[in-house]
Amino acid sequence: MTVTSRSASAKPTGRRARSAGRLAGRFAVPAIMAAIFAAPLWFMIVGSLRPPGTPPPRTLEILPPEPTLDAYIRLPELIPLFTYLGNSALVVALAVPLTVLIAALTGFGLRILAPAHKRRAVAGLLIVLLVPVTAVWATRFEVFRLAGVVDTYIPLLAPALLAVSPFLILLYAWSFGGIPDSQFQAARLEGAGWLTIWRRLALPQVKPATLAVGVLAFTFHWANFIDPLLYLQRGDRYTYPLGLQFLRLLNPTDWPLLMAGCVIATLPCVAVFLLAQRILLSDDPLTALRRRR
Repeated sequence: MTVTSRSASAKPTGRRARSAGRLAGRFAVPAIMAAIFAAPLWFMIVGSLRPPGTPPPRTLEILPPEPTLDAYIRLPELIPLFTYLGNSALVVALAVPLTVLIAALTGFGLRILAPAHKRRAVAGLLIVLLVPVTAVWATRFEVFRLAGVVDTYIPLLAPALLAVSPFLILLYAWSFGGIPDSQFQAARLEGAGWLTIWRRLALPQVKPATLAVGVLAFTFHWANFIDPLLYLQRGDRYTYPLGLQFLRLLNPTDWPLLMAGCVIATLPCVAVFLLAQRILLSDDPLTALRRRR
């Protein structure tokens, strides 16, 4: 009788321990990982709240002793901040939808290829993915120079025509691979064309991939520094990353001012990531997006 009671009491204890372990794995571990990745952003914000002209702190500083927004107020006085931000926003508004469209179409094309052709196409994309970007800078610049589009936004939009990276195409191809062939065959029997199948059948089933590609494309185009440096010549066409570099060259010792510029550059990427995460975690992503509007 005693043994039976002990075993009965041990079962709830074991269940509670397993429940506590699952709870820790569900909340504690993501919280720790989020804190690790959020720490640089927090210290960047803290550094931007220091008075302009002060050196960085020698020790770890959770909050400055006298926080101020003077660095943000002074920033537009040194560089045409809103012009640079507007130029970057224009490039992103044009390039991100184009990147998603090209990646989705190409990934769907890979999905419907025959297995032998698909293997060759994937191998080719992997080879292209391994080519360093620096290897094609000179060639690309000469092509754009001969085309007469240097000092325009066309070279900045050109990567979108190639889906930015083969990785985004492969991400879509992998997502489309989860759709059964029977659905495509049924749609074809109904007389639907491949573009109609892509738009109405396949694309709605890979919304997480679309969100991921959109976030990655936004981050690439927003943070693109090399292409504006190579192709833009007029100051009124500079994007924000290039303007931030000029701010560093203009006043390299003003730590709070540089941190304020970095915060402004980082916040749009963080906002897009959080918005995509909220849409992804909702039951109906399209409904959540309409509610936010």
